[in-house]
Amino acid sequence: MGNCSGTHLDELQACQSHQWYRKFMTECPSGLLTFYEFKQFFGLRNLSESSNAYIKTMFSTFDLNNDGFMDFMEYVAALSLVLKGGVQQKLRWYFKLYDIDGSGCIDREELLLIIKSIRAINGMSYDVSAEDFANMVFDKIDTNGDGELSYEEFMEGIQNDEMLLKTLTECLDLTHILTKIEGEMLANT
Repeated sequence: MGNCSGTHLDELQACQSHQWYRKFMTECPSGLLTFYEFKQFFGLRNLSESSNAYIKTMFSTFDLNNDGFMDFMEYVAALSLVLKGGVQQKLRWYFKLYDIDGSGCIDREELLLIIKSIRAINGMSYDVSAEDFANMVFDKIDTNGDGELSYEEFMEGIQNDEMLLKTLTECLDLTHILTKIEGEMLANT
């Protein structure tokens, strides 16, 4: 039951889903994942205040019914987006994530806060400062120059700029965290 020895793709996906379900129910037997459990689940500890706020925003975007918890279906939707989502789906999610105040636009401060938080969590070094990167994004895709990125400006601008799309996709790539969790799950079977 705990072995994933099937070679057929559907068998592997079903087995993987079963492992994720077991991990989810082991971590939160109530079937509801709180924000605190979410951070523990993904191994996110000792975060700065801004990084914690970013993770809280991420949690909120996955909490589709806004009840303060992630149930298993919301969790599966989050995994699906991160692991299998297309560019359009991910960009929509990124926009929602960056629009911290829910105004329907991303201002420079929101973008800068998220960039700094992502960098703090990833722990990687970058050639360009967070401020310079945020300024570059606005210079390239704030087409009407109002200091805010509308959904349309964001979607079109990112998709039409290969470097921005690659950078955004790489910095928000959570597969390294999921790979670590999958390794732990396999070690426990």
